[in-house]
Amino acid sequence: MGTFTEHSAEEPPISYRFPKEERLRSKKLIEQLFREGSSFNSYPLRFVALHVPEASEPPVQVLVSVSKRNFKKAVDRNRLKRQIKEAYRLSKPTITQLNTQGGTWYIGVLYIGKEKNPFNTIHKKLNSGLERLFTK
Repeated sequence: MGTFTEHSAEEPPISYRFPKEERLRSKKLIEQLFREGSSFNSYPLRFVALHVPEASEPPVQVLVSVSKRNFKKAVDRNRLKRQIKEAYRLSKPTITQLNTQGGTWYIGVLYIGKEKNPFNTIHKKLNSGLERLFTK
């Protein structure tokens, strides 16, 4: 038998998953996000965010987008989207600590750069953008 790490009863284990429920897919909500949300840039990323206090589950929903105008090849767009999603997934514990307001945050992460950046740059900029979003 293997050994398991024990977790306290009050604190659930940290989840690094990015399930379907946490992805922003509703056309109506996406339109509302871009119509009513506030935005700022952390080059090469642009953040559009909307906080809805009455919504409860899940606490954050994320949309990731890369422009076809800047990256003609689907391979390049998909790679950048995968890198952004992975950076978000690794930042989830930080987000849950910073999100103390309750309700649901709808966040759009748009890649506005014209060139492909390495994962480290994307991860750093995503972290700084999310920190700015949740601390203002």
